[in-house]
Amino acid sequence: MRIALFSDIHANLEALDAVLADSAAQSCDSHICLGDIVGYNADPVACIERVQSLVCPIVKGNHDQDSSNDSSLDMMNSNAAEAIRWTREQLSPEQRTWLARLRLVRQIQDFTVVHSTLDQPTSWNYVTNKFDAMASFSYQVTPVCFYGHTHVPRIFVSDKRVHEVPAESIVIEAGSKYFLNTGAVGQPRDGDWRASYCIYDTDRKTVHFRRVEYDIQTTQAKIIAAGLPEFLAERLAHGR
Repeated sequence: MRIALFSDIHANLEALDAVLADSAAQSCDSHICLGDIVGYNADPVACIERVQSLVCPIVKGNHDQDSSNDSSLDMMNSNAAEAIRWTREQLSPEQRTWLARLRLVRQIQDFTVVHSTLDQPTSWNYVTNKFDAMASFSYQVTPVCFYGHTHVPRIFVSDKRVHEVPAESIVIEAGSKYFLNTGAVGQPRDGDWRASYCIYDTDRKTVHFRRVEYDIQTTQAKIIAAGLPEFLAERLAHGR
């Protein structure tokens, strides 16, 4: 089975549709969403509907959680908070309830998915280095776990030691554990503006990372038309 795993759509419909089209061209059998369907960009309703139509496993991201309730956003940066407030106004009560009820961690077949970390999934901590990864490895009961949240593709491996390898393609070897970040669909932050996702071939035990171009100008125009911060449109072109 070839599974397309993606995270951090952030209401970027053009990027999501490009990823789904590419995954179909790559003969993927199914999909898994690692959270943050909404936030930052201008198509939260359409992106929720698109993900729902996939009828696939989904875990909750922090923007999904914040958009589903009326909690204080005082600790969030101003651009993100403004986007969350706007998103709350766009979503129906049913959509907010649906987001609120998403699970934080899921085990699927012989692998696990989470938005942030396995040790404290409700704290929304970031895994950016091997020391961060160690905490999640201690809670990882499957050989492979996919995560998102940082918007940067990464592969951490735990064999005789915990180390990071390039996020390109990798063979899953028996006896080792893998903690893999799929990168972001809707707002990459690794200097590459193209949407990022990965394909897990469960038969061949391989993971392959892909980058997909999309109509970024349309996404940017929608952000401006919605009255969202211009910075959110500008950053897309820089992958930051």
